[in-house]
Amino acid sequence: MKFILNVLWLVLSGFWLALGYVFAGIICCVLIITIPFGIASFRIAGYALWPFGRTAVVRDDAGAGSAIGNVIWIIFAGWWLALGHIITGIALCVTIIGIPFGIANFKMIPISLMPLGRDIVSTDEPFAAR
Repeated sequence: MKFILNVLWLVLSGFWLALGYVFAGIICCVLIITIPFGIASFRIAGYALWPFGRTAVVRDDAGAGSAIGNVIWIIFAGWWLALGHIITGIALCVTIIGIPFGIANFKMIPISLMPLGRDIVSTDEPFAAR
């Protein structure tokens, strides 16, 4: 079932959302100081392509650097990506078939706002990163 949901997700919204994350990652990798943001963006792009069967968990070793980085991320890129998830989620929730995909979009808003200090793991092992 996860495979079918992921394929439908990819067609309906996953490809375009992943392109947004890749674009943000490329922009972040232009400067040396923002490379960690670019790496986080590329990691989330993979999650945006294939979200069903995976989840984001907070890392135990995330510290003040992640918190400061997340504030910088929200200001420059996070709110654009979160806005993309909100608009796509609302558009998908208009139809009955799209409601699960809209909910998946809303589930991705926290990681699009604060990507640093989080890992994406399989739902079969949600605490594998800890």
